[in-house]
Amino acid sequence: SVAKVGLQDQLTMDSYGTDTVKELDQTSEEEYATQSKLIKEFITIPSIDKAWIFNSGSGPQAMVAMSQANLLANKRRKFMLSGHISKESSNLSVNFHWAPFPVEMTGASAFVPSPSGLKLLVVRNPDDKESPTKFEIWSSSHLEKEFHIPQKVHGSVYVDGCGEVEHIKGVPRSISVGQVVWSPSSKGSAKYLVFAGWLGDKRKFGIKYCYNRPCSIYAIKFRDASSGSDEPKDNAKEAFPIHNLTKSISSGFSPLFSKDGKFLLFLSAKTAVDSGAHWGTESLHKINWPSDGKLSELADIVDLIPVVNCPDDGCFPGLYVTGLLSDPWLSDGHTLMLSSYWHSCRVILSLNMLSGELSRASPNDSDCSWSVLALDGDDIVAVCSSPVSVPEIKYGKKVVDPAGRPSWQWLDIQNPIFKSSEKVTSGLSSLEFKILKVPVSNVSECLTKGAKKPIEAIYVSSSKSKENGICDPLVVIVHGGPHSVAPCSFSKTLAYLSSIGYSLLIVNYRGSLGFGEDALQSLPGKVGSQDVNDVLSAVDHAVEMGLADPSRITVLGGSHGGFLTTHLIGQAPNKFVAAAARNPVCNLASMVGITDIPDWCFFEAYGDRTHYTEAPSPEDMSRFHQMSPISHISKVKTPTLFLLGTVDLRVPISNGIQYVRALKEKGVEVKVLVFPNDNHPLDRPQTDYESFLNIAVWFNKYCKL
Repeated sequence: SVAKVGLQDQLTMDSYGTDTVKELDQTSEEEYATQSKLIKEFITIPSIDKAWIFNSGSGPQAMVAMSQANLLANKRRKFMLSGHISKESSNLSVNFHWAPFPVEMTGASAFVPSPSGLKLLVVRNPDDKESPTKFEIWSSSHLEKEFHIPQKVHGSVYVDGCGEVEHIKGVPRSISVGQVVWSPSSKGSAKYLVFAGWLGDKRKFGIKYCYNRPCSIYAIKFRDASSGSDEPKDNAKEAFPIHNLTKSISSGFSPLFSKDGKFLLFLSAKTAVDSGAHWGTESLHKINWPSDGKLSELADIVDLIPVVNCPDDGCFPGLYVTGLLSDPWLSDGHTLMLSSYWHSCRVILSLNMLSGELSRASPNDSDCSWSVLALDGDDIVAVCSSPVSVPEIKYGKKVVDPAGRPSWQWLDIQNPIFKSSEKVTSGLSSLEFKILKVPVSNVSECLTKGAKKPIEAIYVSSSKSKENGICDPLVVIVHGGPHSVAPCSFSKTLAYLSSIGYSLLIVNYRGSLGFGEDALQSLPGKVGSQDVNDVLSAVDHAVEMGLADPSRITVLGGSHGGFLTTHLIGQAPNKFVAAAARNPVCNLASMVGITDIPDWCFFEAYGDRTHYTEAPSPEDMSRFHQMSPISHISKVKTPTLFLLGTVDLRVPISNGIQYVRALKEKGVEVKVLVFPNDNHPLDRPQTDYESFLNIAVWFNKYCKL
């Protein structure tokens, strides 16, 4: 049973000096059994990952890549759903006629359709160190070609943009290469590989979730047009020179050519690199691409979307996109479509490169989150979701006003891509959400205008929650990072908590993405105080509005959210009846020497890059301890559930274990689940399932739900 699985994981804690867990009583067994059935319905809701649109003789065709948790195999199941699109211009209706069943891509690491949609590349990476990587090229009816690449030639292949590429002549091994694109074809000019390259200093820090690593856009000649040969010069003794195209800027990634090939666009996280924040407000730039193929490393970099420090109310808050579509261009060739965070939502933006006009393409009055999946000519295929609604495909039809400005009329498709189970539909049917504006405290201490503005918190509740005049118990959700954001999008696990009777308060404290660079940069050097106060302000605001019962409030967070969770139960020991922390940062002093991102500890503690050293001083260690949750351990009395991954390199398990032992020493009720094969995200299907099952049972116990 699920209860026994949880028990087995807890028993592994004996080796860390905790007590053996007693057998579950019959009531607990029944609750685990009941909750396990419901959470499975939520965990196995499919995700819409990517989409492609192709124009064939019979009209536009859609191909959608989806994935779903496979609890038995503890992996993500990948599958493809295809269909054709029909449009009725008279009533502006659109329908996707899906194939009767999706096609599972068993064993596929990646699948990429050709631009025409006539062929499909399937990549199968090996599960061991001996077998080759397999490349398969499929047509509509059969396998056309198959290539096996031995591991001595090339290891596993990744298409997520951050994998390493096989070394080619001219690229120094000190550069980690990713996001490779071809330069435009031009008669008589050289063909180039253009890519993002990350330079390793004396030590390479972790890069996952870290956009503060210096990177540049490079180009290297791949074909010699003057020789008349289209073959790569693999056998040449001399390598082609490598060109750094973005020397004057500290960050450049996601290279993309304009439709006419005259410009090379790229994203930059220079605010993160220059300041030290692991993520920051991004910018978009372009450089001219020479028609003769003669590159210059002194090319002028033109700002298309600059960094926004302090946005005016209701205006664009800055760019937070991290990546671009492979073909984001409308038919005019100069309008670019992209998705970005805008406060607590994700929105679709339209950028006119000629006029510089940036506008919101998704509905202005929508508090849902929108992401562009693909373009159908000048129309948009997008995915839309909210905390109370599962992802749905929406179709945006372009319309132009008399002044020539484009906008999009958004249509529901008549045939949804998937249908939720009856239990999920029932659980979501009475839920509603709204975004709260919460005034910040200690405004006088803020240095910038942008850091004085209200924060946002997403409040999710049942429309029936106050029928008897009593509020449902509240779960306060704090995201990690800290420079991340919790958007108004669908979360399977949080929707599950909502469906069993909890209201949610999802807090985007100062330091979050989506609110301008001033607000983001106000947090470093003040972690454990400013962010804690912001969360407490949001909780108090909800109580004052009558949205929460102060006697039934719990708190949940992971990573930096776990840092805040353990800070909150120490600094506000009477506020929360229960807590759950997932791979939490509990002690910066013990983390700094063993994490893969020690620079994060210094930056968040001091607020600058200058203090970093491989040999922290006694003063450094004292500051780390002072700013850590463990400095408040003597005040904690909240029963707390810990969920820890044994192979976490970001916040190694010893950090949580030390805090757990300290709580047990002073008699605080603690429960610990250890996942032997999980790293920082704790996102493998079985881990996700068991984590939130135990969180629900833990909160139910103390909220008497």
